[in-house]
Amino acid sequence: MPNLNVAITGSLDYAKNIGKKGTTSDITFYNLKKGEDTVTIIEPTRYPERIQPLYYAVSMADVAIVIVDAVTPEFGETVVMLDCAKVTGGYIILRNYLDKSQIAPLIKGTVLEGYEYIEDDPNMLREKLLEAAANKPREVNDVPGIVAVDHFFNVRGIGTVILGCVINGTIRTHDNLKALPTTKTTQVRSIQRHDTDCNDAAKGDRVGLGLKNITFEELDRGYVLTANTAIKQSDRFTAKLNIVRYWQTPITENMVIHLGHWMQYVSGKIESVSGDPKNPEIVISVDKEVIFMPNDRAIIFHLDAGKLRVVGTLELNI
Repeated sequence: MPNLNVAITGSLDYAKNIGKKGTTSDITFYNLKKGEDTVTIIEPTRYPERIQPLYYAVSMADVAIVIVDAVTPEFGETVVMLDCAKVTGGYIILRNYLDKSQIAPLIKGTVLEGYEYIEDDPNMLREKLLEAAANKPREVNDVPGIVAVDHFFNVRGIGTVILGCVINGTIRTHDNLKALPTTKTTQVRSIQRHDTDCNDAAKGDRVGLGLKNITFEELDRGYVLTANTAIKQSDRFTAKLNIVRYWQTPITENMVIHLGHWMQYVSGKIESVSGDPKNPEIVISVDKEVIFMPNDRAIIFHLDAGKLRVVGTLELNI
């Protein structure tokens, strides 16, 4: 049963025409299922008021649906976010008599150049997404799984339950997992995928995990569950900052930034800047340790820059 994760942007509540509404907070999940094929749609409910919901939705996505009612700063920021996250597949829906020629210059050189233009037809889109889910391979393997937590709560009769996405590898019932960044170890009591009990969860699966030996008060969004020994943690990074081409604010020492990786979104500052101003070598310190795999890519934000808050990307290495 493969699962396709889809970010939908540009029209709040559009996803209700495609799937069944699920968990709601600053991001809203919609679920679509046909036979064993499933689609999880993530909508950034609190965007553009806050940049985090757009980041969370895009960071989980295999493909994106971009609805364009007008050429706005929010559309531009969404294009930059999708390009930084390398969401290479997707669909563009133009409304209000917009023409491709009006947005072509804005998406040139980005991942959106490869997106398919489609009509504003939720029924057709639903079928396209289910077809894409059916054609997506499911990668069950012996690599220890990594789950990024986005919601967590207590369920009577079950105990602690988390909702999240499998980033890599495979999770199985009875696995003992570290709950990073804590020192706690928890055991997987049960696994659900789209409300169906199962014995495993693989890369890309949207899961609910029942957990032993940990309370929901000990968890938070962004925590990572894994037994993978290659995982790293750090609150300081030295790397080249790949600045997006539309960015105009100078990158300076002591600039307050935010770093996004998986479901982690942490504040910090730039300690030093050197080299090419367009792609400088920087040292970043953050307020909480970031959990990552070597050579993972993070997205950097600066919230006081105006209409564009996405600075660029950074390769995570200690």
